[in-house]
Amino acid sequence: MSTELAPVEKKKSDHPPYQVHYLGDRVLRQPAKRVNKVDAEVRQTIRQMLQTMYSLDGIGLAAPQVGIHKQIVVVDIHPDDGATAPLIMINPEIHGYSQDLSIMEEGCLSIPGVFLQVRRPQAIQVTFKDEYGRLHTIEDNELLARVIQHELDHLHGVMFVDRVENPLVMAQQLSQHGFSAKSVKPVSKS
Repeated sequence: MSTELAPVEKKKSDHPPYQVHYLGDRVLRQPAKRVNKVDAEVRQTIRQMLQTMYSLDGIGLAAPQVGIHKQIVVVDIHPDDGATAPLIMINPEIHGYSQDLSIMEEGCLSIPGVFLQVRRPQAIQVTFKDEYGRLHTIEDNELLARVIQHELDHLHGVMFVDRVENPLVMAQQLSQHGFSAKSVKPVSKS
């Protein structure tokens, strides 16, 4: 078996490898464990996560969303650009946040159809290992920073609706899409 991560085609599949869990499923609230060894099994998980993300028109997916309690995140903010490689993050940690905050609309593969405004730090600095175990540090202040924060929340059992500041609008949106606001666990403001 090859230890290389073969490129994953950015295309939809009628049968993605993984099923995404939805808001209300307890599996989404469990913290993920650190990956001790980056090996062929981890790379296979990453490959299948990418295939699942592309199949569902996502731009980010965290392993807990597919029932895998490991600190693995895949991100691709350019899913229509075959020349741009996805970002693979293993054991990611944010080491710095900007003081500047921005509000943007977010959605989630685990809450399909629901899009709500969320306030987050505009810029971050994050360290992580790639699919070969190499350590990286990146800084970003655009969409990528927001997607990384959203996906890293999943690794800690937090969902974007937990950060929504307008509970009435959130409850209406969730109800319209068959979800219960009782599944939301608001995070305290820091």
